[in-house]
Amino acid sequence: MKKIKRIVGMKITGVFIFLFLITACKKGDAKLENAETKDTAQTAVSIEEPLASWNDTKVKKDIIAYVEQVTDENSKSFIPVEDRIATFDNDGTLWAEQPVYFQLFFALDQVKAQAAKHPEWKDKQPFKAVLENNMPELMKQGKLGLMQIIAVSHTGVTNEQFDANVKAWINSAKHPTKKKLYKDLVYQPMLELIKYLQENDFKVFIVSGGGIDFMRAWAEDVYGIPKDQIIGSNLKGEYQYKDGKAAIVKLPELDFNDDKEGKP
Repeated sequence: MKKIKRIVGMKITGVFIFLFLITACKKGDAKLENAETKDTAQTAVSIEEPLASWNDTKVKKDIIAYVEQVTDENSKSFIPVEDRIATFDNDGTLWAEQPVYFQLFFALDQVKAQAAKHPEWKDKQPFKAVLENNMPELMKQGKLGLMQIIAVSHTGVTNEQFDANVKAWINSAKHPTKKKLYKDLVYQPMLELIKYLQENDFKVFIVSGGGIDFMRAWAEDVYGIPKDQIIGSNLKGEYQYKDGKAAIVKLPELDFNDDKEGKP
């Protein structure tokens, strides 16, 4: 699986839980003598509870206590706004990663989508394994096989086309067992933590081994983290000028692997 992570990496605004407390409607008692009857309009007061879906444990209390300390100017632990930075991994931290990294599912689906144009794939590995949904056989193809799949699914297109491909996939493809959109398989407690930190002036980053262009196509909408604060692995690109149009075309060559020692 680590190999998958390295290859695929080279490898929602989310929904938040709010508790609404409604103030009781107060009306003057018409039966009181010499009292002027007053109809008080019902007022809705919304109070957001930090980390609402978290269990009320020491971990939750420690997080809230920490944020309160570092945002209190009178605290010895105070951190100026410009220095408040929080980083999150993505796979297995913000969204699920089983049975394999979701970016690999994207790659496999892209191969299947292109199969009609490549009838030879049905008899050629690693594409044969992909088309037959034979994961054990696909894993036997090793790094070279996965590189071929990445080349077909991630390269040879402009950045704009790749972005469009990812967006179309993330808004339609469903997990093989959960039967839900991949972008819906995110962790509600983590969405709340991101929101809580942002509300306290933390600049929140994603630093992942996943592909930077893959994540930026959807993660801003799902997590509420700006694209320029999403960091990941990336492939090399080539400037091309064809038919009067300039474009950057993605190449089947790794530029930077944002994993393990690469993350710092």
